[in-house]
Amino acid sequence: MAADAGAAAGNEPNDPAADAAVAAGGLASWLHRPAGESATGGPIASRLGQISWAMFECARIPYVLLVTIYLFGPYFTRHVFSDPVQGQSVWAAISSWGGIATALAAPFLGAIADNGGRRKPWIFVYTVLMIISMLAMWVATPHAPASTLWLIAFAIIIANFSYEFSSVFHNAMLPTIAPHERVGPLSGLGLSLGNLAGILLLGFMFVAFSAPGYLHWFFIPDHPLFGISREAHVPERLTGPISGIWLAIFALPLFLFTPDKPSTGIPVVRQMRLGVRAVWSTVVSLKHYRNIAMYLIARIFFNDGMGAVLLFGGIYAASTFNWEPLTMMVYGIELSVFAVLGGFVGGWLDNGLGSKRAIFVSIGGTLVFFCLSLTFAPDRMFWFIPYDVHAAPINDLPFFNTWPQVIYLLIVNGVAVLITAGYANARTMMARLSPPEKMTEFFGLMSLSGTAATPFANGAVSLMTAWTMSQRGGLLPIIGFLAVGLLLMVFVKEERAVVAD
Repeated sequence: MAADAGAAAGNEPNDPAADAAVAAGGLASWLHRPAGESATGGPIASRLGQISWAMFECARIPYVLLVTIYLFGPYFTRHVFSDPVQGQSVWAAISSWGGIATALAAPFLGAIADNGGRRKPWIFVYTVLMIISMLAMWVATPHAPASTLWLIAFAIIIANFSYEFSSVFHNAMLPTIAPHERVGPLSGLGLSLGNLAGILLLGFMFVAFSAPGYLHWFFIPDHPLFGISREAHVPERLTGPISGIWLAIFALPLFLFTPDKPSTGIPVVRQMRLGVRAVWSTVVSLKHYRNIAMYLIARIFFNDGMGAVLLFGGIYAASTFNWEPLTMMVYGIELSVFAVLGGFVGGWLDNGLGSKRAIFVSIGGTLVFFCLSLTFAPDRMFWFIPYDVHAAPINDLPFFNTWPQVIYLLIVNGVAVLITAGYANARTMMARLSPPEKMTEFFGLMSLSGTAATPFANGAVSLMTAWTMSQRGGLLPIIGFLAVGLLLMVFVKEERAVVAD
């Protein structure tokens, strides 16, 4: 037991007794920190510590899938607001407000974490805020009054704000716990586990709430469980609380098993002062880190383009094909399965092509498939091929029973794979460019690059939707953000940062 405890605590990785325990396998092999150095030069976390880091993505990502993409977001635009076009415009505006708050604070918090040392206390605070905000989304009743709309908007802003800030500290932990060659695969593993968690929750809600009465399969009950009312849109309103409870449970391994940097003992007020100075110094020093500066600018565009694809893709699909929660849950499960694959594809592309080329493949592919998805409607495919909306269904299912829907689904499966790979590749690229001693600080700036343009990207969607009075027309700015980001990536070199002459 003493040997196991020492291994779990990260004692000397070259201890012969510990190495013998690792060779023998079992629990000790999961608790022992292996020999070698992390990407930042420190000790490598144990296998359990690394997996626990990835499990935090498993805890967080269901919020994105259930709330912002597949269920709550489409419900908000179509039923909390009765006009989907107005709903999409307001949903985009709420996201913009949250993006402004995140963009202003993210780099400062990254610098404060550098001076304070530990990352997990910050992650804990933002996890608690996310949970509280998700629970509050229960009040989103159909055709909600103005006071409730303000409460929902505030809850969404706080949840998104906290999600992004937890990413700053969580991402910064990655290169400190894994060796260089494991950074990409571990990043992809986290995203894959997150999407797998989304599949499980969507599958549960499908079987328990949406499918009863519509599908008479042996594992589906005759009536929704717990007396849930679909007419009152209770399943959609439950997505927030269910995501919050899931987060509370599956965030625990990170806090229990993933090693953190030791505290520096610097008082919080001094940390804040040092952090503000460090951020300003880092921004000024970007003229000496021109390659990182170019990458951050490129990421502003392509990251917000990808975020907008996720944020509005489900809303667009639900409104275009008039999909109700039953279909949206199947849609979400389908895409999440391919997103799980995307996490592994991201790691494979990164190791095989390098981060820069992997980004061109994953994000360039996302751009192509997203453009194709906008050419579908119930009465057309690829815009120019008409389809008779009165034609007999092509199968006996209550969903995906027309050719436009089936082909559209195949196209967005490609989006799911490549956009997940893109997130993994972008995170790995930052870890490979940043100097080890400024890793958390530059990850803070990366979060800024990921959110600084959010008010503009989502604001552009909001304005374009209102101007064109069309959900499809409102999504056209997303194409520009992805394309500009890829163009700027041409000028980024994949090399560890050094001070420029």
